[in-house]
This record gives sequence, structure tokens and C-alpha cells, in this order.
Amino acid sequence: MSRPPAGAVRAAVIAAASAGIVLVAALFVGGAVTEKIVPGLGDAGDLTRWGLPLARLAMDIGAVLTVGALLAATVLVPSERAKGGNLLGPSALGYLRAASWLAAGWAAAAAATLVLTVSDILGEPVGQVVAGSELSSYIGQLPQGTALMFVVMLTAVIALLSRTATSAGGALGLLLLAGIALLPPPLNGHSAASPNHSVAIVGLALHIAAVTPWVGGLAVLCWHAWTDSGRRQGGGDLHVAAERFSRMALWCYVAVGVSGLANVVSRLPDPVELFTSDYGRLVLAKIAAFAVLGWFGWWHRTRTLPAVAARRPGAFARLATVEAAVMAATMGLAVALSRTAPPAVDSTGGTVKELLGYDMPPPVTALRLLTLWRFDFFFALMIVVLGGLYIAGIMRLRRRGDRWPVGRTAAWAVGLLSIASVTLSGVATYAPVLFSVHMAQHMVLAMLTPIFLVLGAPVTLALRALKPAAIRGDRGPREWLTVFLHSRVAKVVTHPAVATAVFIVSTYALYFSPLFEKAMRAHLGHIAMLTHFMLSGILFFWVLIGVDPAPVRLPYIGRLLVLFVTMPFHAFFGIAIMNMGQPLAKGWYTVLDRPWGASLVSDQSTGGAMAWAFGEIPTFIVLIALVFQWFVEDERLARRLERKADRAEALKEDDELSDYNAYLESLDRRSGRTAAGPLGTGDGSEPAGKAAEISGRRDGPEPAGKAAESADGGDARD
Repeated sequence: MSRPPAGAVRAAVIAAASAGIVLVAALFVGGAVTEKIVPGLGDAGDLTRWGLPLARLAMDIGAVLTVGALLAATVLVPSERAKGGNLLGPSALGYLRAASWLAAGWAAAAAATLVLTVSDILGEPVGQVVAGSELSSYIGQLPQGTALMFVVMLTAVIALLSRTATSAGGALGLLLLAGIALLPPPLNGHSAASPNHSVAIVGLALHIAAVTPWVGGLAVLCWHAWTDSGRRQGGGDLHVAAERFSRMALWCYVAVGVSGLANVVSRLPDPVELFTSDYGRLVLAKIAAFAVLGWFGWWHRTRTLPAVAARRPGAFARLATVEAAVMAATMGLAVALSRTAPPAVDSTGGTVKELLGYDMPPPVTALRLLTLWRFDFFFALMIVVLGGLYIAGIMRLRRRGDRWPVGRTAAWAVGLLSIASVTLSGVATYAPVLFSVHMAQHMVLAMLTPIFLVLGAPVTLALRALKPAAIRGDRGPREWLTVFLHSRVAKVVTHPAVATAVFIVSTYALYFSPLFEKAMRAHLGHIAMLTHFMLSGILFFWVLIGVDPAPVRLPYIGRLLVLFVTMPFHAFFGIAIMNMGQPLAKGWYTVLDRPWGASLVSDQSTGGAMAWAFGEIPTFIVLIALVFQWFVEDERLARRLERKADRAEALKEDDELSDYNAYLESLDRRSGRTAAGPLGTGDGSEPAGKAAEISGRRDGPEPAGKAAESADGGDARD
């Protein structure tokens, strides 16, 4: 990359100064640095008091800039693959190399934050923590320490691999790795202790996942506009990158608004606390900054993008610099907010409410399973997003004049309804409390929902609805999807042996190990467990009845064999659960201490019986789908063979006509006569007679006989 001009440096300084000033001011307003020191209690000192929020801010800036650079290398900057293949162009490769240095800075800031966090929790000065053995011993014991150590390791890997990666696929993998490294530290903060931790944790994860590419992408685009790479081509590639970022930023803005609202509701149930608490006032400041950023986005879409299209990149650079400064200030405000204690909540609900997020439900009945619904932000968002994208794809096809099968749409809708029926209804309310209800939830998500989602053919819909990249050699969503379908990873994962092993082995490994209890104790672990059930089922049934393009396809006999070999393992699993004398996840269910219903072992036996009996339902549905697909495939093959036979017959007749033409021409050359006219002219010449003979094969036997007689007469005269 070329040397940055003064404008780029000035923009970076303004953004950093804005973040620092707002951070310091918010720390004073929130009282994070003005707490009274209680005699007799440990004091970490001013270095930790001021250094920790500054290190957190540096870590956040490093994170967004790393993600922004990887985003530019992978998605935003148009690829320049003159030689084809999977290699990145020079501009994208420059951002990938810059991501290496930014990730190294992210790792260093995370390491500093780790040391200062241990100092803050123990109430000991930094020097004492570093010199003693507290640092190494507390890293593994404190959730915050473990999370930050995880970030340090991941960012170090990103910094190393970004130095050598040259392919678009490698850059995308590093971007996904950076996205994983974003989540652990914030999810161990206030959200984990929120009274409604289900909404708080998912809302915060979505908030970070939306804010980081938004802020990082804008920062990198601002840099790109100021540097020579944006000006050298008159802003040509900047125009493409800015349009792509604008589309992405709109969705990020919506996600930030929705997730921010969820976070506010989970931490401040009483709206009055927005005005009466320091935490609430800082939240109001963030809301104001969010509104200002929305105005910037509107201005970009209506004024700046047309200016960039007119080859005036300076218009984007100036406005983006101001917007980046506002974003940096908002980041400083967010760090101060994380250091400010939210208002105290009522903790009289007891252990059950602390673990579940709600009180112990009443004794289970069929009516309560249907009516006692409970909102789960993650699965509600999943259903809305999947349903919205599917409908958007169908509408795009219809606007283009194409049709989409109603049956596939119905199958997709049934799949989404099945997710809602076990994750938002009374089933979700009782699943953490009763093993039998949890097993019903597992069976639906792993063995019923995937069947209908696979029959919905979402990949085929996406390939038909997504537009190809406007620039030849570049990659948009459609190209990335195609690359994944042809990748080595897809070939391995979708191999029938691998898909079957994941579907079977993961179930046994989860329930007959401590993983099940750990997943039940953490809300994120519970979400990950249910999501795994669904994804493993989608992978398995995609191999059996998938209509989407796949790297590996089994013949129908092989699919039936895989189905009949796999399903007994689920029956064996249910029998094993029924015969266990000790309850699974005993610590979890003992702490909940359910005061009603059957004993833990009896309820577990009921759950095993459900797992044993449930396998008949998906087996029957899959058999019907396989028989139908087999029949349709045979019909299609028969029609294809008929068309091929018709074409072969037509070609054979055309070849006979051509051969006879050549024969007549040779006779004409030997006799010295003028070449005959075109076949089929009906002028009484030999070619016309032979044409009648050949065409008579199509029209009927009588013309063929006349043509043969005429042709014989002509030969005798010659």
C-alpha cells in the first residue's frame, strides 16, 4: 500500500482523539473513576483505574480495524484477478497484510487488558500482580481471564496467517476467525448477570456482530478514499466499495438498533432509570449518537454515493472522516458504559430465576405446553431472518418472471413453524426443567425440522435469486456460495460417512459426557446445543433427500441403505437412556429442585422412550420423499432418453440425405453435366426423386416407392 497522505493521518488522529475525550468524560459522568476507596479493602491503584478502560478502548479499536481490513480484502474492494483463480488482487492483498499488523495490536491490547482485569478483580496493583503468581493462577479461574486469553491466542493466529495468505478463501476464513474472537470478553460482562440474561446475551452478541463491520468498514473506506489507491483510478474502485458498504451498513444499522433496544430493556426494565441513573444517562447519549449516525448514513446514500460515482472521492473522504470520528466517540462511550454499574436489580427470585431467567413454572400439562410461551430472542430472530430471506428470494424471482414451486415454499414454512413450536412455546419453558420435554425438543429440531428445511431447497433459491457480480472475476454472495459448494470443505462435510457420523456420534458424545450439563447451565451453551441438533440434522437429511446441488450424491439405493442403517442407532440411544439408573446432568436438575412431577430417573426414562419411538416419524416422511424423488427422477430420465432417441433418428436421416447428395454430385461430375439443383426442388431431376424417396420415409410408404422408381430410371439412362 502507498504512503498515506496527510488527510488520512489527520482523520485517524481526529477519530482517536474523539474516542479518548468521550471516554474520559463518560468515566467521570458514570462514576467509574471517582469511586470512594473503602479503608481495609484492596485498591488496584490509578494505573488500573485509568489503564483498564484505555486498554479496553485500544482492544476495541484494534478489533474493528482488523475486521474492517479483512472485510475490505474479502468483500468491499473489487477483486483484480487478471489471471483468474482464487488469488487476491494487489489492493485487497495490501489490506490483508495491514490486517496482520492490526491483529498484532489487537493481541497486545488484549494482553494488557488481561493483566489490568486481574489487577482490578483482585484489588492489587499491576506490579504486584505481574511479579506474583496471581496472574497465571487466575487466568484459568476467572471467566474474564479465560475469555481474554482466548482472544490473545486467536488474534495472534490471525496476525501470523495474514502475512502469508494470498487467496480469497483464506481471507474469508481469517474474517470468520476474527468474528469469533470478538465475542468472549463482552459476553462475560454485565449481560451475563442481567436478570433477563437470555435477551441480554443474544442482544449483545448481535450488537457486536453488527457494530464491528459497520465501524471497521467505514474506517477502512475512509482510509481508502484518502490514499492514492482511491484517487489513482478517479475513485472507480471506491465507488464500488462504497456502494457495497452502504448496502451492508443499512442492515448493520437495523441490527444495531434492534439489539441495542434489547440490551436496554434487559438491563433497564424501568424506563425511568434512563433519566435517574448514571448508566441510563450514558445509554441516552449512545441513543443520540446512534441517531446522528443514522443521519450520516442517509446523507451518504442520497448525496455522497452519487458524488463518488461522478469521480469525486474527496466528497466521501471528508464526510466519512466526520462520521468515523462520531463512531470512535461512540466506542469510547460504550467502553465507559461497560465500566459503569447498571442499576441494582431485585434478586429475590432465588436460584431458579437466576439460572433460568424466570421462576419455576407450574406443573406441566398439555395445555401449558401449548399456551405458556416464552420469548427467545435468538430463535425468534432466526425465524424472522430465514423467513424474510426466503420470501425476498421468491419475490425477486417473480419480478423476473420466474416461478418457484409452492411445495418447496410450504416445506420451508413448516420447518420454520416447527422451530417456533419447540423454542418459543411452552416446550421451551419446560425443556430446561424436565428432561423428557428437552428430549422432545431435541427430536423435533434434529429429526423433523431439518427434513422440511432441506425440502425447501434454500440453496437452489439463492443461486437463482442472487445476481452475479457486476465485475468479471469479482465475487458477490452468489459467487461465494458457489465457491463453498465446490470447496474441499463442503466435499468432506457432505460426504455420507461424515454426515452420518456427525448425526449419530455427536448425540452420544453430548449426553454421555459432562457436556450436556455444561450446556444446560449456560444460555449460550444451550443455544449452541440446540443449533447443533438442527445443523447436524440438516447435514444428514441433505445427503438423503436434498434437492439442492451438493458435491456428493448417493444413488437412491444407497440413500435407503444409509437411512435404515442410521435410524436404529437413535433407537439404541433411547433404550440406553431408559435403562440408566442415574440421572443425566444430575447437578443441574438437583439445583433446580423441581417441587412437582416425576422423579429425575423416571422423567429421564420417559425421555428415552420418546427418543426410541420418535424415529418412526422421520423415517416414514423420508421414505415418502425418497420414493417420490425416485419416481420423478425416473420420469425425467425416460423423457430425456426419448428426446435423445428422436434426435438420433433425425440426425441419421439427415446423414442419409447428405450421403445421397454427395453421390449425385459425383455422378454429375462424371457425366460432365451441370450440378443438380437443390434437393427437393421438384424439377424432375434425380436429386428431387431421391429427396422424395428419403422424405417419404417420414411421410409414408407410397411416395417412397414412386421416388425409388424415378431414381432407378435416372440411373439406367446414365
